[in-house]
Formats: sequence, structure tokens, C-alpha cells
Amino acid sequence: MSHSKFLRPRAKLPKTTAVTIKLFNFTATAFNMTSAAPQPQNGAGGSFRTYEDDRNATSQETVYTTSNGVPMPHPYETQRVGTNGPLLLQDFHLIDLLSHFDRERIPERVVHAKGSGAHGVFKCTKPLDDLCLADIFSKEGQECPVTVRFSTVGGESGSHDLARDPRGFAVKFRTLEGNWDMVANNTPVFFLRDPAKFPHFIHTQKRDPSTHLTHADDSTMFWDYLSQNPESIHQVLILMGDRGIPYGYRFMHGYSGHTLKLVNKAGEWVYGQFHMKSDQGTKFVTQQDSSSYSSDFSQKDLYEAIEKGDYPSWTCYWQIMTAKEAEDLWEKQKINVFDLTHVWPQKQFPLREVGKFTLNENCVNYFAEVEQVAFNPSHMLPGIEPSADPVFQSRLFSYPDTHRHRVGVNYQQLPVNSTRTNYRIGNFQRDGSMAFYNQGARPNYLSSIEPIQFRQRSVDLDKVHGEFTSDAVTFLSEIRPEDFNAPRALYEKVFDEGAKQRLVGNMSGHMANCKKEDAIKRMIAIFREVSPDLANRMEKATGVKGYDGIAHLRFNGTHNGMAAKDDLKIANGMTGKVGTSAKPNNGAPQKGTHMGTNAARVNGSNGVPNGH
Repeated sequence: MSHSKFLRPRAKLPKTTAVTIKLFNFTATAFNMTSAAPQPQNGAGGSFRTYEDDRNATSQETVYTTSNGVPMPHPYETQRVGTNGPLLLQDFHLIDLLSHFDRERIPERVVHAKGSGAHGVFKCTKPLDDLCLADIFSKEGQECPVTVRFSTVGGESGSHDLARDPRGFAVKFRTLEGNWDMVANNTPVFFLRDPAKFPHFIHTQKRDPSTHLTHADDSTMFWDYLSQNPESIHQVLILMGDRGIPYGYRFMHGYSGHTLKLVNKAGEWVYGQFHMKSDQGTKFVTQQDSSSYSSDFSQKDLYEAIEKGDYPSWTCYWQIMTAKEAEDLWEKQKINVFDLTHVWPQKQFPLREVGKFTLNENCVNYFAEVEQVAFNPSHMLPGIEPSADPVFQSRLFSYPDTHRHRVGVNYQQLPVNSTRTNYRIGNFQRDGSMAFYNQGARPNYLSSIEPIQFRQRSVDLDKVHGEFTSDAVTFLSEIRPEDFNAPRALYEKVFDEGAKQRLVGNMSGHMANCKKEDAIKRMIAIFREVSPDLANRMEKATGVKGYDGIAHLRFNGTHNGMAAKDDLKIANGMTGKVGTSAKPNNGAPQKGTHMGTNAARVNGSNGVPNGH
């Protein structure tokens, strides 16, 4: 088996002086292990196996041993008192076996627990150097290894691959400047735009804390949450529509959803969203047909396609918007670039191709390369910076925090998470559980005796992230008429009659397990703001008469900017007498927001060269 392309390059290993035909040679008179495999020497005179050597070795090339390397004649033997007495505590082989077995599982991911992964390569096809100084986008043909993990979001590690659920779509680009993790989904929007809602929403995707039932038997929590947070409606229509169950992982797109910043060598920046379009096209499974597929269908489909050489690929694009355009988009169209429930119109902001990645190598060991792979949206390269998107800002903390808990503080030392730079990495992060690359005898502080090397600054963050001089405020978003524009266009202009019927059938079927009728009434009121036709269909399908609209509703999770009475506007029944967390701009960049930054228009509108 050829060495994996996803691994970091390693120095050539010294040749062994042993000459033997078999990897391990035993004699009848004494134990004599002679290895024909290279034995890299450490500074203490011992020898270490490399991760790559272990990954590629066959069972026939190994000897059965305890964890400390002592060979054992048979794995099933135990030590006991006589032929029918109790076991002996001194039987290290048995204690070693059982105690490790008891600890084989690490905590599953709180979200995205069920997933599949593979390795491949990204190649830049159309440079983006006019907008971004990241080396990977600097010239045509520039390549880097990638590891991709696809997943469902809400389900457990043993849940069905074809559950009606968004799909995670995370890509680790191992560039010469470090790792860039694009932690995306297969939908361009999500259920929320206020970061503190995320744990609450995810809890509604899990088992009921009392009955321990899932949505298959009780969907009350799900619809109760959605009926109190109407900004989720766009994602609800996508999830409950035809795109809610992709045909495996190869036939779906990926979207950053969040807004990032791209910075060029001149220090000028633009906003950007990342899109990954499946070169296989998109295919979806209906609710009725989903039960006919195996629970691991997506894993099987991806693995077997790669094994037979049918390598899936995705073409990557950036959608670009200048700072002024972002301000104008809010002022004129009420689309907020910091809002995870809003989308950028592609006619106004066309996609610009930057490259393609192809998955051409399956993981050899699922646990080591999929279960332990860790993606972190705060892993960004020079030239890629975060925006003020509040949900994205919260993810910058939450993702590495959960990895340190789930895998360990040194999770980035694992080969699947490590970098592939052409320089040695040094810092002052030392020790901790399972430290392997612990930086030798080098000083663990900024030393003048043995100084570490530095590279010159490439980005002036003072001119990229603004001045942000303001009072501290409390903030909670408000539902407004513009929040229904995109879902209305989806329902009325994108869904044909068949798609509308399947949407209504999927939602009404799921609501059949909702034990709180008021939640259904409130959902129908929200549907009515999208389209009276949709509300009427849902009333007929559920047999529940919904409320007329949201003007006479109060929400516990969102301020109601469409309320007919002032006492219904503030979320959760608060009076607002001591201030309110609702703000006029609803968190969007207003005119003048970007004063003091290098928010320049680069190469014409949207970063598209003039004349194109």
C-alpha cells in the first residue's frame, strides 16, 4: 500500500543492517526478533516505529504482544489457581487487555456524531491572489492534501445515515502555511442567528430528558422550539423539502454559511462566503424511500466509490461582497451579511471559481482518521479572517474547546490533525495529557539565549477588523418581514407542485408526533407569513386550524418586530421598561460601519474583474 498523501512528509529512514526474508524471524532455541523494516533511531539510542509504518503494516508483519511490547504465545490464555480456581491479579496480559477495552470509547461528538471521511487533494484552478494573500490560492496548479468529514448533525453515532437532518461538510486543507479548516454544512443557512440559542436548539434534536424518546416517537421539543423562533423558517423549508435527505455524501453541495473576510497583499479586504459544488450533481431521497436504505448507506456509498476508483470531487468558489455593498445590501434590501439565516443573491454576487478537491483515498483506520479528526473554524490562514457574524464568532471558541474535552488538549499532535508545513513548528504550548511532540529541550518561554524564529507580519489587523468603539450592549435578534423573503421565494419560485406536496407531507407526518397542538398552530401562523397557500395546505394536512399570522403572537426566543401591540414585541414577555435587547439594525452592518478599515473595492464590483 502506498503511503498516504495526507500524512506530513518525513525524513528518509536509515537502512537496517539485518538481512532476513521474513519481517520477524523466530528460532526454536531462543526468541530472536530481527526486523527488516527500517528502525528510526531516537536520541536515547532506542528505536521508534512511525505512525505511517504502523498504519501501513499488515497483520502478517506484526507479532502479538502486550501494550508494553512483550510477545505473548496466545491471546486467549489466562493465569489462574489450578485448573478450576480463581484468576490471578498478576496476569498483566489479561488486566492490560480488559482495562484498555474498558476505555476504547472517547465521548462522541455532541453534534455531528455520525459521519464518514476520506482523504484527497485540492488544486487551485483559478488564482484569487487579487483578493486573498493565502498561498494556496496564489497560483494555478497549487496543491495541498485534504481530509474531509461528512456527517449528520443531530443524531447519535449509531443513527441512520438517511435521517432527515442537515449534513456537516468539513474540509481540512493542509497548506504550506498551516491548516485551514472549512467547517461547513450542506445548506447555505441554519436555524438560528443568535449564538446562545445553539445549545438549546441542539437539545431539541436529542432524546427527551424524561421519556428518552427521539423524534420518531415524540417531536414536541422540535416543533415547540421552531414555533418560538420563526427566523428558522428558511432552514425548516430546506430540511423538510426534497433536499432534507441527500443521496449519500457524494451528491450534495457544501456552504460556509458564515461570512469571512479575504485580505490581499495590499491589506485591502472584502467579505466572502465559500461554496463547494458537487461535480457529481445533487440527488435526494424521499421520506418514503429512505427506510429502504441501510443505516450506513452514506458510509458504504462513499467508501465503495473511492475503492473502485470513482473519485468524488467538488469545485470550490468564493462569493464576494465589498464592505460598501454589504452596507447597501442592508439599507436597500434588508439582507444582513452577518445573519446565518440570510443568503446572498447569486445574481448580484456571482460565484468565483478558485479550485477543486478530489477524494481519492479511503481512511485505513476509521477511529484514527475519522473519529479523531478535529475541525476548527478558527484555523485560518494569512489572508482569511473572521467577520463579525455572531454565530461564527461563538464557533471560533466552541469547536476547539470541545476537541480539547473530547480528544485531549494535544489533539492537534495526532497525525490526522497535524500540519504539513515546510518549516518546523515551535511555540510555548507544552505538556498536558498525551504530549508526544513536546519540543525537546527547547526553552518553554520567549528566550533571548535560544531565540525562536519569527516571520514578518503579513496582515495589518488594525485595518481589517475595524475600530469597534462602542458601548457594551445586550442583543437578541428580531423577526421582521424581510426574514420571510427568501423562504417565500424558495416555496413559490423553486418548489414545483410535487415538491410542495412532499414538503407538506413531510412536515405534517413529523408533526403527527407533536403532543402540543399550540406549537402546530404557531407554526402554521409562521407558514402563513411565507405563503397563505402553504398555511392552508398545512391546516388541511394536520387538521389543525392555525393562527392568522404572527402579528398577535409573542415569542419566547425572538423579539417580534411584526407584532400589532407593543406588549407582544419583547421576547419572553419582558416589559422593556429597563431597556431592550432589540436593536434597529438587527445586527447588520449599517452605513458607516466600516469606517477606518481597508474595506476597498478590489478589481471592480464583488471582486469580479471589470468587463466580466
